[in-house]
Amino acid sequence: MGLAIIVFIILFGAVAVLGLTLSARNPMSKRVEDVVAGSPQELELDLSKSQHHTSSFATMLERVGTTVQQGKKENTTLKHSLIHAGYREANAVNIMYGIKVVFPVFLLLVIAFAWHPANFLFYIAAGGLGYLLPDYGLQWLIKRRQKKIRKGLPDALDLLVICVEAGLGLDQALARCTKELGVAHPELADELNLVVLEQSAGGARGDSWRHLAERTGVDSVRHLVATVIQAEQFGTSIAKSLRVHSETLRLKRKQTLEEEAAKTSVKLVFPLVLFIFPSIMLVTIGPAMITILKTLPQLVHH
Repeated sequence: MGLAIIVFIILFGAVAVLGLTLSARNPMSKRVEDVVAGSPQELELDLSKSQHHTSSFATMLERVGTTVQQGKKENTTLKHSLIHAGYREANAVNIMYGIKVVFPVFLLLVIAFAWHPANFLFYIAAGGLGYLLPDYGLQWLIKRRQKKIRKGLPDALDLLVICVEAGLGLDQALARCTKELGVAHPELADELNLVVLEQSAGGARGDSWRHLAERTGVDSVRHLVATVIQAEQFGTSIAKSLRVHSETLRLKRKQTLEEEAAKTSVKLVFPLVLFIFPSIMLVTIGPAMITILKTLPQLVHH
């Protein structure tokens, strides 16, 4: 019972820390949109509001993280990981470092109060787990977001092809697709919206698409960016290039699903052997074994 309580407290703490610190995000797209469309006075007011938007707990974590800053190389790596997970704020790195400091202390307090007296090894394990768990949580968020982006990319390409073939330019088609994908694929729509806003702010098309590949870290997006840049440089049909790339993505997704379906039979071996086969053996052989055990003493006496 005590172990179950400790596990529950650990999981609840992990969810609470990640939720409280990383949920209050100030999207970069909103800031770029304000720069493009808003007046300087409106922008100043919006920035003053965003400064007070973060919670006090996140501010505390940011201050703790500022005191334990790592080297410049480690900060750059962590910043790229946070961007891949969708957190683009300037204080995201400090908050992440604050989580890696506060969360081990939280686990140590849980061990001290819920399991007293505890072995010294438990404290070491709690400290190590509290330090590593935020990194694993961040990697899980990155994989989940990249999976959603990868899943919505073929639909986005189909919409782009339709819009381009209907007579729209690539920039107008991309803006239209961003609005249409906002409900079905919000993560991909958010990234494409940043491309539209960067181009509206005067950025070069190639640089805006390269930034998209850097922010997502998805191979399919990198291939799409290379296709768009090559089509622009060599003057080929962008609609035809996007259609070929979309068909390639759909074929790749189909092959991935077929591969996962082929692995299903192998993955079913373990639950069959551990759970289903013992039940079948018990149901089929159990009555016979009971009958044998009842009649065997009578046969021995005779």
